[in-house]
Amino acid sequence: MRASHASSAPADLLGHTPPVAPRVSVLLPLPLREPYDYRVPSGLDLQPGDYVEVPLGPRRVIGVVWGPGGGTVESGRLKPVVRRFDVPPMPEVERRFIDWVAAYTMTMPGMVLKMAVSVPAALDPPKPTIAYHRSAAEPPPGFKLTEARKRVLALLDDGPPRTAPELADEAGCGVTVVRGLAEAGMLEPVLLQPASVSPHPEWNRPGPTLSPDQRAAADFLRQKVEARAYATVLLDGVTGSGKTEVYYEAISACLEQGRQVLVLLPEIALSAQWLDRFARRFGAPPAEWHSDLTGAARRDTWRAVAKGEIPVVVGARSALFLPYRDLGLIIVDEEHDAAYKQEEGAIYHARDMAVARAHLGQIPIALVSATPALETQVNADSRRYVRVHLPGRHGGAMLPDVKLIDLRADRPPPRHWLAPGLKKALAETLAEGEQAMLFLNRRGYAPLTLCRACGHRLQCPNCTAWLVEHRLARKLQCHHCGLAQPLPEACPNCGEHGTLAACGPGVERIAEEVAELFPDARAAIMASDTLFGPRAIQEMIRKIADHELDIVIGTQVMAKGHHFPMLTLVGVVDADLGLAGGDLRAGERTYQLLHQVAGRAGRGERPGTVYLQTYMPEHPVMQALAAGDRDGFYQLEAEMRLEAAMPPFGRLAALIVSGEDAALVDRVSMALGRAAPRSDTVAVLGPAPAPLALLRGRHRRRLLLKAPRSTPIQSLIANWLEQVEVPPAVRVQVDVDPYSFL
Repeated sequence: MRASHASSAPADLLGHTPPVAPRVSVLLPLPLREPYDYRVPSGLDLQPGDYVEVPLGPRRVIGVVWGPGGGTVESGRLKPVVRRFDVPPMPEVERRFIDWVAAYTMTMPGMVLKMAVSVPAALDPPKPTIAYHRSAAEPPPGFKLTEARKRVLALLDDGPPRTAPELADEAGCGVTVVRGLAEAGMLEPVLLQPASVSPHPEWNRPGPTLSPDQRAAADFLRQKVEARAYATVLLDGVTGSGKTEVYYEAISACLEQGRQVLVLLPEIALSAQWLDRFARRFGAPPAEWHSDLTGAARRDTWRAVAKGEIPVVVGARSALFLPYRDLGLIIVDEEHDAAYKQEEGAIYHARDMAVARAHLGQIPIALVSATPALETQVNADSRRYVRVHLPGRHGGAMLPDVKLIDLRADRPPPRHWLAPGLKKALAETLAEGEQAMLFLNRRGYAPLTLCRACGHRLQCPNCTAWLVEHRLARKLQCHHCGLAQPLPEACPNCGEHGTLAACGPGVERIAEEVAELFPDARAAIMASDTLFGPRAIQEMIRKIADHELDIVIGTQVMAKGHHFPMLTLVGVVDADLGLAGGDLRAGERTYQLLHQVAGRAGRGERPGTVYLQTYMPEHPVMQALAAGDRDGFYQLEAEMRLEAAMPPFGRLAALIVSGEDAALVDRVSMALGRAAPRSDTVAVLGPAPAPLALLRGRHRRRLLLKAPRSTPIQSLIANWLEQVEVPPAVRVQVDVDPYSFL
């Protein structure tokens, strides 16, 4: 119950004031702006960070003690805490981090807490396992000791307690034999607590021999870990330079101190090869944290992290909110990747929040990339971050040669997508017994299906998006809301049969063309909707590494983090794809993605070549890739942003207004537009329909606030929102530092 009214405790007949029952404020993982006060029952000692169960209306919910109660409601009127969970309390630095994230992103603290208490089942200890040891009792009258029963008893004469299935397996009998012995009193049950969820990595195992540049970088990171102080280090190295082995040395130093390590990866797809590599280096795998884990695995991992039993966690952005007992190092691999930005619920950028978490905990953090985000580049140039550079590929491998194919001159045949120059390079690569990769960041067979008779385009009814044909699965699918439906036999608009045509290519269509051109080549598609989960991706990576495939056609899941020694050719089918739409970061993102894709070629002893098919070979992104001039591209991009006062040289914040009633959404959007703060330095654009004006059945409008870097935009937005009444049917989301403008 929230404390709200002042009161005083009445004195008794002798004039004594009875002691005031202690109270605590408890933050609940619900859309609440502040903790609620609860009374502490006698005999229950609560401290900040304790996980508790409390009443909320007719139900009971979990929460975290955030501090002493701050209200003035009589304690007798407060509801009591029901119980405290037997789990280590949330560390103080984690509570400060939750408050910081909530304040920065303008998210209700309860919603940030929900990410930190994402596995409520982990708060209760796991159920113990029933095992058996031999009792001193004699067989009861008439109880026959069969050979199977004797074998079970013999196993327990000298050995430790075992479960019934273990005893049955070792004795070569059924479980009923074991249970019969227990019912006869000859076996006594004992409760065994579950063992630790994973073996510990060995920090002192020798790693590979590092080059002089790698050794210098590794020693620098080790020093930062050993100093036990905050530092943000940009580990900036070309693809194939051995950045992973360098930061493994920092992990080793942290494990030597007995502290925990968090490694963030942008996608689950990157984890399979990374996990194998880590296990070879440290003799044991790390703990994983991502959405594909089972509920039991998430429960065990969360609890073990809280108890300090797991030394290394590798995971997606949500792993940042696990309750680390003693976090000593954070690694953010591929720190530039847009997947670190969470766009739903609590909107945050995991890289930026990881830097804040490191600062609050006074620990080092390493941001790792071959193509750092422009924000990171500027911070390194201004010496807010320390840059450690690895200029060359490990083992003497050369960077690939990047060639531009001008599709205006080297045109593919009608209804084909591979230019003659790329087809010739593919044929030569296959003739040499080497591997090739064709990259197109578009899933499915075709991004658009239309009727040749009436021009009708098949669109998602819930989103402003075309339905994508997935011919292999025989369906149309929306990649925004997940709607799937069979491909109709006739046009739903005019009813004509046989008039629906696929427009444009997806990876399935490129695979069809490859099969037509090279029928003897072993080809496969590598995309998120053809590979389900890390293990399927791991099997695909194994096939490529073992040269069981000649050509791989895929999306960005194969663009980074993988090492294939025999892959010498990379062909980008549509290098211009990311440049459309006028996005602030379109050029930067396209450069980063294509640079990462190109980096898959020539990582072994054989040199690599990359072909970029483009209609705009003169574009700065294409020119920079062809010339290998990364720094020149970043300088040009920074100059353009500086001139426009755009991030990282200015601040942006978006308001996204959404609801099922379009008229009501428009009314709220217009009210926000009229109340918007404006000055000589602050501008507000909009309201305007979002590019995805309909998403999952909700109409969407956007407003964009632009301000100088020094502007406290959170307080500015808070004052702005207070001036407009928003009805319950409309949601207004705040996106501080937006990455996507959809």
